[in-house]
Amino acid sequence: MISFRINLLVCSILCILVNTSTQQTVHRRFEYKYSFKPPYLAQKDGSVPFWEYGGNAIASGESVRLAPSLRSQKGAIWTKQPINFDWWEVDVMFKITGRGRIGADGLAFWYTTQRGDYTGDVFGSSDRWNGLAVIFDSFDNDNKHNNPYIMAVLNDGTKNFDHKSDGSTQLLSGCLRDFRNKPFPTRARIEFYMNTLTVYFHNGLTNNEEDYELCFRAENVQLPRGGFFGLSAATGGLADDHDVIHLLTSSLHSAQQGGQQISNDEQQKLSQEYQEYQKKLEQQKEDYRKEHPDEMRDKDEMEDWFESDGQRELRQIFQSLSHIQDVTRELHKKVDEVIGKQMNSLSMLSSVYTQSQGQPAQAQPGQAVQMPQFPITRHDWEVFTSNNQLMIQTVSELKSFVVEVNRKTDTLLTTGGGGGGNGVNPQFLNELRDNVHQVKNSLAGVAQRMSSPMQSQNCPSVTCVSTAMLLLVISGQLLVLFLYQWYKERKEAQAKKFF
Repeated sequence: MISFRINLLVCSILCILVNTSTQQTVHRRFEYKYSFKPPYLAQKDGSVPFWEYGGNAIASGESVRLAPSLRSQKGAIWTKQPINFDWWEVDVMFKITGRGRIGADGLAFWYTTQRGDYTGDVFGSSDRWNGLAVIFDSFDNDNKHNNPYIMAVLNDGTKNFDHKSDGSTQLLSGCLRDFRNKPFPTRARIEFYMNTLTVYFHNGLTNNEEDYELCFRAENVQLPRGGFFGLSAATGGLADDHDVIHLLTSSLHSAQQGGQQISNDEQQKLSQEYQEYQKKLEQQKEDYRKEHPDEMRDKDEMEDWFESDGQRELRQIFQSLSHIQDVTRELHKKVDEVIGKQMNSLSMLSSVYTQSQGQPAQAQPGQAVQMPQFPITRHDWEVFTSNNQLMIQTVSELKSFVVEVNRKTDTLLTTGGGGGGNGVNPQFLNELRDNVHQVKNSLAGVAQRMSSPMQSQNCPSVTCVSTAMLLLVISGQLLVLFLYQWYKERKEAQAKKFF
């Protein structure tokens, strides 16, 4: 039993090693004749080297727009020459963007024995093709809510594509992926090696070029040899912009094929074609400089006005550090102001304590230092406020009493002035005496009420006028006032009698 397990483990390890060695023996070679990429994707005359495009397709220096975001637009781009290798890998970077919540119709990658039309019925290419179509369908024709969808469809040149069912009855394999309106370009890597078709997809949510995920893998796929590569797109009632940024093709070779070297004649031919392409590109640049000297001079002068990505990041870092330093400096200033205010408050409190209660006693060993009590407490302030209100009320009562005395004096003068002559009416003197006694009693009560709440408080001993002296002065002033008023009114009454 143990020997069987050991043999099984050895067989598993050998299978893993064989698979690893098989994968490592795959050689990739970039095929520039079947590729295009920016910059200078399109030449000055609008052509794309080694490719042909038509329909509503537009080629620029940065991308190929197969179908613009207008209704019923179709366009395609195809290689001029068929491929001369059996196994291949194609990396397509594209962007499908639109303002609508639902897009239409989609984009397709083709490998067919003949180039298709530029305004065909199947995503901008011909129906009844012979070969492979990898379709990125963005419109839900069958209303099953299974779009956007990526699928591979094989055709031998005799079948029509079923648009009503979105090719669900004809597809080889597929996966449900969203490729519309992504922050970064989406990518698809289509690999055909040893009759195995594998499609990897990059969702465009990150800028990592290696962030691919497996969409599907299909084995025992038979494709005709010597086919053409192509890309096409179409719009319908709804419309999206279908932009292809690059298409990079690599031929795949096994270990035996990798050892085979191309002939010298083919090498020289490829080198000559590359040199002619470089000369043509340099000549076009030179012609543009001669035709637009002002633009080139302005461009050279304006280069100093622009900054690279590294310079921009460094400038932003320095600006952030400067802002942090400014904020820190302001915080230091505010903290210093708060500390200064606290020190001033402490010094003022210390001076108040010193003036009110003298120097604080030194603490005895083993005893905590007790802070002196603040001279004016909340209770003292409340008592002072209540006394102030009481004084205001008493003054108002005195005012009303003075008015009443004045009124009674007028009444006595009008009633008893005729029979008294120049003498003083005894009844008037008695009432005046009673009023003065009432005033004295009222003032004494007020003084008692004012002094009673404060007796319980520890008021500082100050030299002030005594209560008796204050009452005597107020009584004298009131008496003089009353006598003067009485004397003045009597004189006026006597003057009226003479007239």
